[in-house]
Amino acid sequence: MKIKFILLLIIIFIQSIFSRDFNDVIPLNQGVTNYKFATKLELEVVNELNRARTNPKKYAEYLKEYRKYYKRRMYLKKPGRVSIKTNEGVSAVDVAIKYLESKKAIMPLKLSKGMTLAARDQVTYQGARGLVGHNGVNNSSPFDRINKYGKWNITAGENINYGNDIPREIVIDLIIDDGIKNRGHRENIFNEKFLVVGVACGTHEKYKYMCVMDFAGEYQEK
Repeated sequence: MKIKFILLLIIIFIQSIFSRDFNDVIPLNQGVTNYKFATKLELEVVNELNRARTNPKKYAEYLKEYRKYYKRRMYLKKPGRVSIKTNEGVSAVDVAIKYLESKKAIMPLKLSKGMTLAARDQVTYQGARGLVGHNGVNNSSPFDRINKYGKWNITAGENINYGNDIPREIVIDLIIDDGIKNRGHRENIFNEKFLVVGVACGTHEKYKYMCVMDFAGEYQEK
């Protein structure tokens, strides 16, 4: 009887963790009062970004586990997925691990409604057409799209990931930044000047999934 009671308490505790409101986890941008504009996946991606930013040394451990999926150094074979030949192979993962282990913790990102809507515009436009890159409808730039729903200040940037729908894999892929010479996606994630983010994820005609992250130093919501 006592064992059953203990098990029940454990189940209730686990449920309370997974059912807690994102208000407990993600800070909101000034002028934003709730998370209703974002999907569960998008909120989980923001959480994942903040895990990496606030504890990069611990996040390096996730990459060490991810490294095990590389076969013959160049091929990435995730469980249940087809094998993919990467550009740089496991060496890019090792560089990313070293980067994280030397990186200091920085502030978590605040979630913006306007920037999330801007990111969603890019998902809607590119996803249905199977396009890639940072140009959007009517050749719009990330800065154009962000300013549609508010006003960015200090600095701004954008990351786009294709082919993943698991939050940790999305963030790990961008941190490794395989084949990207300047590691621009990784630098965006760990840019101390970026304090606000909008995230939108959806389907993609060619790569099945895509996730857009728009960053800014400050953002005034409309």
